[in-house]
Amino acid sequence: MNHVSIALVHHPVLDRQGNIYTTSITNLDVHDIARSSRTYQAGSFYIVTPITAQQELANAIIGHWTVGKGSKKNKDREAAMAITHVTESIEKAIAQETERLGERPLVWTTSARNEHTPCLSFSDAKEKIKSGQNVMLIFGTGQGLHPSVLEGADALLPPVQSASDYNHLSVRSAAAIIIDRLMASDPES
Repeated sequence: MNHVSIALVHHPVLDRQGNIYTTSITNLDVHDIARSSRTYQAGSFYIVTPITAQQELANAIIGHWTVGKGSKKNKDREAAMAITHVTESIEKAIAQETERLGERPLVWTTSARNEHTPCLSFSDAKEKIKSGQNVMLIFGTGQGLHPSVLEGADALLPPVQSASDYNHLSVRSAAAIIIDRLMASDPES
């Protein structure tokens, strides 16, 4: 499934008041989403932030596990970090994937909010991925992706739903669930 890539966006996202915002990178998000991406054979995992200091932090985390002491201690973590890249914008991540794949991937966004109308079900999305369609899945931090990102996407996936009305998953949990729904092997195969 290396025709699928994952992007964790720290800008442009929303703050609690609905303003455009930039969030900080967290070590747990980097590790956990990289591991989910590698487990399900994504071709790339992008960390998107325009802040130079945050890019340096993310690159230091990646470097520790790919060329530093961590690479000698944990080969599984090294494999996950080897597909992890830092870039300053969603557009740059898409451009890098376009270069890697030879064509522009479809861009699918996610949102925890029900107020958006999803245009692509998980089952239809999974079928597109199984057919070999190049796709970039975009996850937002903070209070979610800025509306301009949602509007500029090729499709919006539905929010993760539970049996309760409580909906406050961490981005790494939501990413793991969605990645599994879209990229897991069929139990019968």
